[in-house]
Amino acid sequence: MVSFDAREPGTSVATWRSDPRWATLPAPRPLDPAIVPAVAEPDAPGAFDLVDASGPVVVLAAHPDDETLGAGSLIAQLVRQGRAVTVVVVTDGAASHPRSTSTPAGSLRELRLAEARAALDELVDPAGLGAPIELVALGVADGGLREARDVVRRQLADLLAERRPVLVLAPWRGDGHRDHRVLGEVAAELVGGDGSALPDARLLEYPIWMWHWGGPDHPDVPWDAFVRVDGDEEVGLAKQRALARYSSQVLPLSDRPGDEAVLRPDFVEHFVGGAEVFVEAPAPEPAPASVPADTLAPSFDATHARRDDPWGVTTRWYERRKRALVLASLPDERLGRVLEIGCSIGVVTEQLALRADSVLAVDVSSVAVGRARERLAAQPHVRVEVADVSAGLPRGDHALDLVVLGEVGYYLSPEALGALLVDVDRVLAPGGSLVACHWRHGADDFAQGGDEVHEALAAWARDAGLTRVVGHVEEDFLLDVFSRDPRSVASRTGLR
Repeated sequence: MVSFDAREPGTSVATWRSDPRWATLPAPRPLDPAIVPAVAEPDAPGAFDLVDASGPVVVLAAHPDDETLGAGSLIAQLVRQGRAVTVVVVTDGAASHPRSTSTPAGSLRELRLAEARAALDELVDPAGLGAPIELVALGVADGGLREARDVVRRQLADLLAERRPVLVLAPWRGDGHRDHRVLGEVAAELVGGDGSALPDARLLEYPIWMWHWGGPDHPDVPWDAFVRVDGDEEVGLAKQRALARYSSQVLPLSDRPGDEAVLRPDFVEHFVGGAEVFVEAPAPEPAPASVPADTLAPSFDATHARRDDPWGVTTRWYERRKRALVLASLPDERLGRVLEIGCSIGVVTEQLALRADSVLAVDVSSVAVGRARERLAAQPHVRVEVADVSAGLPRGDHALDLVVLGEVGYYLSPEALGALLVDVDRVLAPGGSLVACHWRHGADDFAQGGDEVHEALAAWARDAGLTRVVGHVEEDFLLDVFSRDPRSVASRTGLR
């Protein structure tokens, strides 16, 4: 999980460009001739090139300015080739200055939409020889895309069905911003995958905040999926003019506190010039029928599809040390019957299996479950299943000796977490324990913070008659063990 502060300096352009891979990034694959409208010279070189081909293009932006930052040069090239381009701005951008005393949200909403129109006007051919750019604003509240996901998905499905684009540009799902992630996931559901509304269209995702929080050696940077579209000086200058139209973002609203520029000059430097980098990533696998469509399954499927080990649990010392602490905190050497909630690729499961009579490991992601099953194939006493615990635990589970709540509690609303804990109380055997560990710094897709999760766990434990037998506090994570058996390890093993 990525967290960042846009107010602080990020990775410099020089650091990114110093990596030798930068100079060898490939161009996107040509478009499929079967979906591109007939061209005058179909045998000419580049007839089905991403830019030179014919056919409509739709650009999805989570906020006004995303389209220009991430794809402004490509948009300028496309309209100069006569391509029909529709830019869909999903949110109103009114949350960019939450502490402003000079510009209320209503005024900022109107300003940012006007800036978007002015920016797109800068991207068209000044000689009037190219195509105009259509702007569609959905008006979702800035920061509220996750809550409006189903409505936005329906609106975009209708728009795409009407425009029938051969190419769709959208924010990269791994960008580290919640609105970007949700819109990227919706785009991946609708474009370029089996069962999608446009299975033959091409989806390219543009990173924005990755250039800030990432770096050439960051484990979440998808070098193997990068493609680069080069543009000439003319389209590069058009993009610069377009960015300048977003004065509310690149300049202070006023000299008052809370009106500071949102985009630092050293961050904007990443988007200067005609070349742009996109991610050509596969669409996420569809969620299995047993998992409700309104869960986090698509998000976690996409995360696991991008990387074999998305959080570096096998490689990062932080993760290996934390795992050792969790396992050492369990008060019983033999674990009996274990339920692990949020098993991901099964690394913790593998260690639990060494001490357990049986383990049921569950995860909402079918991609993660598939990897965990491969890892644990030689363990006959371990089952790994797809399950959505926000809908509660299966009624057949009972008399569990240990419930492991991995770092999933903060993805649940307080109400869903409370309902899950009611089920845990129902299935936990006399003498049984619950262990929970959570990151404390938050992320854009959390429903609540790690501290709030552990406060809820402590309150539940008190009401359910469990004792906190282990409490471990660090700056980065919390680790708690609650048990129906209040005895210490020394007491359990006869040392006192």
